[in-house]
Amino acid sequence: MYDSFSDFLKDKKHIAIIQAENPDGDSLGSALALDYLLKDHEITLYCPVDIPKYLRYFDDWSRVTNEFDFNADGYIIVDTAAEILLSKLLEDAAIKNRLMRSPIFVLDHHETEDDISFAHQGLIQTLPACCDLIYKIAIEQGMLSKNPSELSDEDREREKKASEYIYYGIMSDTLGMVSPSVSADTYELVADLLKRGVNVAECDEHRRDFMKKSPRILDYKADLIKRVQYYLDGRLATVHITWEDISEYSDEYNPNVLILEELRMVEGVDIAVAIKTYPDGKVTGKIRTSSKADYADKLAEYFGGGGHPYASGFRTYDLSYGDTVHEIVSAIYSIEKDLENSSKENENANS
Repeated sequence: MYDSFSDFLKDKKHIAIIQAENPDGDSLGSALALDYLLKDHEITLYCPVDIPKYLRYFDDWSRVTNEFDFNADGYIIVDTAAEILLSKLLEDAAIKNRLMRSPIFVLDHHETEDDISFAHQGLIQTLPACCDLIYKIAIEQGMLSKNPSELSDEDREREKKASEYIYYGIMSDTLGMVSPSVSADTYELVADLLKRGVNVAECDEHRRDFMKKSPRILDYKADLIKRVQYYLDGRLATVHITWEDISEYSDEYNPNVLILEELRMVEGVDIAVAIKTYPDGKVTGKIRTSSKADYADKLAEYFGGGGHPYASGFRTYDLSYGDTVHEIVSAIYSIEKDLENSSKENENANS
């Protein structure tokens, strides 16, 4: 099933692994896991932005550079097949030219349609995390051994580190194994990672140490909470994260991470959106929804974004915060009307 990935690697010695410009635990875990799994290749890891401090519980995060590798034999893009999330790369003419004439392989787990315009191969499978896909490839293609106990100490440690990063990525994108995308297969996968040496307690303690907040960040979180606005009879909660916020706090702690879980915990809220605005007119949104509004991906698609039914993101340009909220409300009305009509059609067809 995954032979195309192994075929892509066969004639290449030097691979550069690319994350999009919105790195998260799954994209970073995917990149670092591949770094350990592709032991017969020279690997460089690239992200167009610095890895956020809240993700630096990944031991090898500093292996990721924002200096593009023009000398690679091929490039692997992880955790996205949406060209809008690669726009920062493609704004650089030299990088764009290199990608346009190089072998590219895309690994992604989102339901959003692959819209990368330059030639590439890919494996896109709807799964809880991109790290889930990488694990499946590694098992089928023999990058992870069937019997780790038979490995040398060096190879056993290498597989343990790859397993640890796969574990971190899956935990990140499933909100700790509680998102609706999680299945029995996901738990079986994690059980196998534990057999390969992943220590859940140590991993979680390490993660929590890096996610601790300074008193300054806690004060800022209180300020964000005071800014929350409610629409649609309290079903939609939004918060505005300004450029001043981004400049002052993002390097220390991602405002989205600070506030989105709090919004999801408000009684009656089914749709939570954190909206960032930038001086160049760019607007980004992170969307989280409950099972009562499982269309986060459809909502993001209204702005050219995408993701999962319960977690998604988008980017647009030249809208104010207020205009963005207005568009979100209109999109929700439209989506829910379409879902209602579809439900009625199904009922009529079955009656």
